[in-house]
This record gives sequence, C-alpha cells and structure tokens, in this order.
Amino acid sequence: MIAQVGDRIIIKGTHVGDRIRVGVIMALRHADGTPPYEVRWLDDGHVGLIFPGPEAHIEHPAGPA
Repeated sequence: MIAQVGDRIIIKGTHVGDRIRVGVIMALRHADGTPPYEVRWLDDGHVGLIFPGPEAHIEHPAGPA
C-alpha cells in the first residue's frame, strides 16, 4: 500500500454491523509512502497513527477536470 499526504484511507468493517471509516492522510512516516500513516478521521476529527490491514484501501483525490 502506497499513499500520499491528502489521500483518503477507507477501512471497511470485517464484522456484520461494522461501519466504514474514512480518514485523510495527514503525514507519512516513510518517504516511499508505505505505512504507518498519520490519519485524521472524518467522523470524529481524531488524529492517530494507523498500520492499515487488508480491509483498508487508499483513494487518491480527483484531479482537476
């Protein structure tokens, strides 16, 4: 998984009833874009360090049209 600052990380739940979490990558710990990432979660504004698992994926922001 490779990300850049400003990308969104989406974490899908692994159990019935789990919610999907979406966060914005605020900082990288490695210059090559590999985890861990500092993420600001959109649902509650919490900022934390994440080591994403297989249920996560990265979305790059859409460029200008």
